[in-house]
Amino acid sequence: MKTLASETSSKVEQGRIVNNFSIHVATINGSGSQSSNNVLMRSLFQMGIPVSGKNLFPSNIAGLPTWFTIRVNKDGWIARKKEVDILVAMNPQTAYEDVMSLPSGAVCISPTELNLEKARQDVIHYVVPFTELANQATDQIKLRKLLTNMIYVGVVAELLGIDFAEIEKSIRRQFEGKAKAIDLNLVAVDAGRKWAKESAAKKDPYYVERMNKTEGKIIIDGNAACAIGSMFAGVSVITWYPITPSSSLCEQLIDYLHEYRRDEANGKATYAVIQAEDELAAIGMALGAGWAGARSMTSTSGPGISLMAEFVGLGYFAEIPTVIFDVQRVGPSTGMPTRTMQGDILSAYLLSHGDTKHIALLPGSVEECYSQALDAFNLAERFQTPVFVLSDLDLGMNNWMSDPFPYPEKPMDRGKVLNAQELEKLGKFERYRDVDGDGIPYRTLPGTNSPIAGYFTRGSGHNEAAAYTERADDYLRLMDRLNRKYQTARKYVPKPVIETQAGAKVGIIAYGSSDFAVQESRAQLNAEGLATDYLRLRAIPFTEELRDFVEKHDRIYVVEQNRDAQMRDLIRLEMPDLAMKLQSVLHYDGLPIDARSVTDAILSQEK
Repeated sequence: MKTLASETSSKVEQGRIVNNFSIHVATINGSGSQSSNNVLMRSLFQMGIPVSGKNLFPSNIAGLPTWFTIRVNKDGWIARKKEVDILVAMNPQTAYEDVMSLPSGAVCISPTELNLEKARQDVIHYVVPFTELANQATDQIKLRKLLTNMIYVGVVAELLGIDFAEIEKSIRRQFEGKAKAIDLNLVAVDAGRKWAKESAAKKDPYYVERMNKTEGKIIIDGNAACAIGSMFAGVSVITWYPITPSSSLCEQLIDYLHEYRRDEANGKATYAVIQAEDELAAIGMALGAGWAGARSMTSTSGPGISLMAEFVGLGYFAEIPTVIFDVQRVGPSTGMPTRTMQGDILSAYLLSHGDTKHIALLPGSVEECYSQALDAFNLAERFQTPVFVLSDLDLGMNNWMSDPFPYPEKPMDRGKVLNAQELEKLGKFERYRDVDGDGIPYRTLPGTNSPIAGYFTRGSGHNEAAAYTERADDYLRLMDRLNRKYQTARKYVPKPVIETQAGAKVGIIAYGSSDFAVQESRAQLNAEGLATDYLRLRAIPFTEELRDFVEKHDRIYVVEQNRDAQMRDLIRLEMPDLAMKLQSVLHYDGLPIDARSVTDAILSQEK
């Protein structure tokens, strides 16, 4: 547990601020800047310095503004930092607004022709002749705009003291197998580095120094982590429809499966991938595959969840397993497709008409994107129901540091599946009868060689034997059993993570990607003299630890990234007797939540 806020823990020696700042690069979408920004971030990572990278991009294909923020923090804080310390202003369309948003004393690196030094006198300016340097780097006009991005990498590297050997290593990794691209980009970086060394007298306090805090770690995004977890979980049918920000989950999973899941004897795929005509078709196919005994999944975002409602209700009522990855974005409607939010909590939890309550997992890191993908497939088959994994754009598409993922050690949990031998011993099989008291019936898979294995999969009213019925008592027993099954799930879903401090009377509850900001905020609150305990939810339904936590504290702040306090209201529904203890800290502007906003909101309410 870190004990000091990042703002107060900077290493400042004779005006030097070392390994504690944010770099904000403003460019044009489609200009090739993503490669340059990744090179810059990875070079810092290779120097052993904790980093995170966040890409704020428009929902069109090309031409609109895009920003990439690199958080550098020696204490390991990797949430978005509210303040920008170093701006690289390469986009004329937003340059004035970008520089005007800087705090006093910040750094601005910009092209000569933008004249940004005239806009702000209280900002440290480095005015760079990018066009001239690009012309010197190559005589190919088409390449000059691309190489300009690598020139700013060289400028930033020289000003901060990033080891050029690490820049070269990152470039070779980024453009592996493309010798000409490697050579050209190295020339561009060197041009920027030499200009900064010869023409830019150091005026700012920001530096980097080698550390050893990233050894053995990886950089990965949450969508890739979910994909790897799904592959190791044994997924064999993927049905999906592309939608931002979830598309890369299935795209990366397809790549992994193509490499690792082919029959060694004949080279044929041992999996099926179908790009459906829409989200409704995708979930219908996933449920069909789950009914047939395959481990199936789909991935989507909020608009796709809305379209899936009727089929997800079928999965709940007919008790069919599948996994739905929801990488949340800003809504409602089309909303802002490339901004992040936690706005699908209620819709996913209650999806479908009538009385439904779905199991939902809430990964809070890329490690948990991997591990909870494994959990989701086991829970779906154990409870014979659709299971949601609720990530978000920030976690799913941005770059995060992580320890390497552990190889799964537990066998797959296929749940209550009866084979022919077991059916023969029983002599009788009723698909929807609860024989164990846990609400979970037994099932058979198509093709089971037994005369009693068959049953009707009913989306309409049915009794224990899967026969159609509209009897009131049959329906009551069915709905009560489904609720009993949901209560049983409380014992199987991932338990919350709880951190405590001596004497804390204030508690914080959060979930998902908000965890990074909350962890840093707790350190800031400590510095302000407010001790807090923290519970991070990892699943719905809630476990008994949640009630215990709320009961033990005078006040609870529920931190979430939506307007309507969706998680707080779910908790209030669960424990109405404790509802008055629950207050909200809400963040819903589409940008990833930051620690300072959490801290200020809690301190304001405490006063």
